[in-house]
Amino acid sequence: MKKSIAIIGGGSAGLFLATFLDSEKWDISLYEQQKTLGRKFLVAGDGGFNLTHSDTLEWLIQRYSPSSFLQSSLSRFTNNDFQQYLGDIGIPTFIGSSKRVFPKEGIKPIHVLNAFLEKIQENKVKLFTQYRWQGWLEGQLIFETPSSSSTNIENQIKVIHDISVFALGGGSWKITGSTGDWLSKFQERGVKCQALYPSNCGYQIEWPVAFIEKAGGQPLKNISISVDDQNQKGEVVITNYGLEGNAIYALSPTIRKYLQNNQPCTIEIDLKPQLSEEEINHRIKTHSKEKMSYILRQHIKLSPIKVMLLKTFTSKDDFLHPHRIAHHIKGLKLIIHRPTNIDQAISTVGGIELSEVNEDFEFHKIPNNYCIGEMLNWDAPTGGYLLQGCASMAHYLAQHLNRDQ
Repeated sequence: MKKSIAIIGGGSAGLFLATFLDSEKWDISLYEQQKTLGRKFLVAGDGGFNLTHSDTLEWLIQRYSPSSFLQSSLSRFTNNDFQQYLGDIGIPTFIGSSKRVFPKEGIKPIHVLNAFLEKIQENKVKLFTQYRWQGWLEGQLIFETPSSSSTNIENQIKVIHDISVFALGGGSWKITGSTGDWLSKFQERGVKCQALYPSNCGYQIEWPVAFIEKAGGQPLKNISISVDDQNQKGEVVITNYGLEGNAIYALSPTIRKYLQNNQPCTIEIDLKPQLSEEEINHRIKTHSKEKMSYILRQHIKLSPIKVMLLKTFTSKDDFLHPHRIAHHIKGLKLIIHRPTNIDQAISTVGGIELSEVNEDFEFHKIPNNYCIGEMLNWDAPTGGYLLQGCASMAHYLAQHLNRDQ
């Protein structure tokens, strides 16, 4: 007789696991508190759907923090394996100029989600939507579901499975069901957890009013941002709140160390990574008879927004001095005070401490209960790394459970 397994959470990690489990060995049930599965899948697809990244495996592993935590999972289900699997279920991919991996043109996030839904249907997975997990009672899982009556009283349902896998997500984008309200339920069982904290998010900078009225919504392209010994190339967007975009998202772990210690974090923006400070200084001096703003736009090729940023955050004397303005172009200092609201973050860190699960993601203190995905305290930048991490964890756990049966 087959054993039963419950997957609690119908986001990315839960969906992946439901496709990777062997239905010849397991009776699989998936419980989701929303009316539909994969809500965050669709939100994440807005503005470009990064499925994974084409880094070499060695570099891919280093993009995760801590890198040792996912090394085994990523090695057994690599980014190449993931692309192959996507192709097998009808989602061909291509590698963009940024080395990110996307679905081929014309394939939208809903098409990717539907491919996974079709796969779990083929895998004989039983779906239970609008099942909100409430904890355990004497080894049983407790769920609440809407009542079919007009009293608005919720039904409490108790179910029991041989194995339970939790994939409830982090605490961002609550509209998709990632509320993080599961933390207290694990803490009650003695599981060590950290408060959820925004990652891959925008950060607050106190812009002068006159600057933000003109610059709000404008991009800073082809830049590099540094914090301590960390550096990230890319672009950001100037928002009323501060900065957001891939060039700053990737620095979240380093920025977070300052902010969580109640210290502001100073970042340095290289507005012209293609030129050395010496070359910039030389070009300015060569055209010294022209106005500085004109020199910066025409001979250094800085955008009007970059010139405006320099004017705003340097003194008049520095702006007009060839050597000092060249130094600012290569390292304009801005101060970050806090992250954006957690619900506006792309992902979160915190949650269940990694020491609370073994190498197969099983809880030390709650036997036959496992946890994968963003519930665990790991981090990765945007660009396909988050989704790849969830897929690799799900595949690793599925292989372990399939072998165990």
